[in-house]
Amino acid sequence: MGLGKSYFFIGIGGSGMMPLAMILAGRGAAVAGSDRSLDQGRVPAKFAALEALGIALHPQDGSGINSSEQIVIASAAIEPTVPDRVAAERVGARLLSRAELLSQLFNDSRVRVGVAGTSGKSTVTGMIAWILHATGHEPTVMNGAVMKNFATPDAPFASALVGGGDVFVSEVDESDGSIALYHPTIAVLNNVSHDHKSMAELRVLFGDFLARAGDAGGTTIVNADDAEALALHTARAPDYAGSFSIGGTPTPLNFVADNIVEEPFAISFDLIDATMPVGRVRLKVPGRHNVANALAALMAACAAGVALPDAMAAIEGFAGLKRRFDLIGEAGGVAVIDDFGHNPDKIGATLDTLHAFPGRLLILFQPHGYGPLKMMRDELVDSLAARLAPGDLLILPDPVYQGGTVTREVTSADIVADLAARGAPARYIADRADAAALLVREAQPGDRIIVMGARDDTLSQLAADMLAALAARPLSDTPIANP
Repeated sequence: MGLGKSYFFIGIGGSGMMPLAMILAGRGAAVAGSDRSLDQGRVPAKFAALEALGIALHPQDGSGINSSEQIVIASAAIEPTVPDRVAAERVGARLLSRAELLSQLFNDSRVRVGVAGTSGKSTVTGMIAWILHATGHEPTVMNGAVMKNFATPDAPFASALVGGGDVFVSEVDESDGSIALYHPTIAVLNNVSHDHKSMAELRVLFGDFLARAGDAGGTTIVNADDAEALALHTARAPDYAGSFSIGGTPTPLNFVADNIVEEPFAISFDLIDATMPVGRVRLKVPGRHNVANALAALMAACAAGVALPDAMAAIEGFAGLKRRFDLIGEAGGVAVIDDFGHNPDKIGATLDTLHAFPGRLLILFQPHGYGPLKMMRDELVDSLAARLAPGDLLILPDPVYQGGTVTREVTSADIVADLAARGAPARYIADRADAAALLVREAQPGDRIIVMGARDDTLSQLAADMLAALAARPLSDTPIANP
């Protein structure tokens, strides 16, 4: 990959850019970058962590790009008018997208584990990473979320892992079509649902992804409980089929979970391998969706050479991901959870997990953009309306906006109006701070506050601030729970 070259990342703090920069730096490449959030003074700890890895940071004003020898990587969110893009073109530097660079690193590896699907990619990737690491396979891992197992006080933003083995594990993105660049030897498909693209487009992208692994004699692994994923598997890679289920779907299955027992922050199940009981697994992350994620990860790890008993023992040590049902703390009898839920499937999985136990839900959901709201409007409203209980409260502030041009055809107020028409307990409060303050005032012992949204690192700080505000409430200001 020419790691002796110099790489410059425009938007280096992004969830897809930062781990890629970390992998290159870990392999000895010269890495530099810029970010709008750095210039705005947002999330300084993230950029301090990058500098600690020897990555040079520059203002996003073009000053860091001054040679045609540099390879410049720009995320999809970077517009052509951004000064760094202009500077790259002026000096004649080679320009790559994030996906182009990542897919080159991925495709150059001997064992290539690609994790795809509308939801669950980061968790499955993290689970596979931990199993492979714990069993001595030294994987290189590209994740879109911080993996708690690898985070330390000196390296708190562990969304990447640089290993000396021959396995490269990466989540692959369908939202921009870049999944077409990846050639996995082990292809995992969790689910297929409407998010960034139409279903017709998704069927082509995910189907081709499975077929590339199958055509190369590799392994394909799909969630048989998802009708779309199963149909693609049957149609595009039938000879290399591996599937899993938490419902015992009547198809030829490899792994099935049975006797599932839920806990507030854990879950356990019996693993059955091709009709043969194997043993019991207990996860440190809750929710039935995480049982499905675990089955996918166990199958992928076994396909990469891990013995099943070793994989089962290792996955019990998986600590989860930051911002995936992440319990920030509890104060005054109120739990605060930080969650990446931002599309109908992810939000639905989190709310289902929470409603498996008593306590009302106070939800602050900040949409991750106006475009996604327009694309997933109907499915989002259906998902929320079906899951909000009468005592719950959902508040939507305005979507995250970090600059650039944007068309505001569908707004948070529109989503709330749709929900109100369905009788769902939802409110629109434009300012996020005002929305958070209202939820803190309303919270009663036994409630769960959930902060949801994507593409905004400050949401985690908001959740921490809400916990601090709960802890600081005078006892006389604490609402009395309904009897």
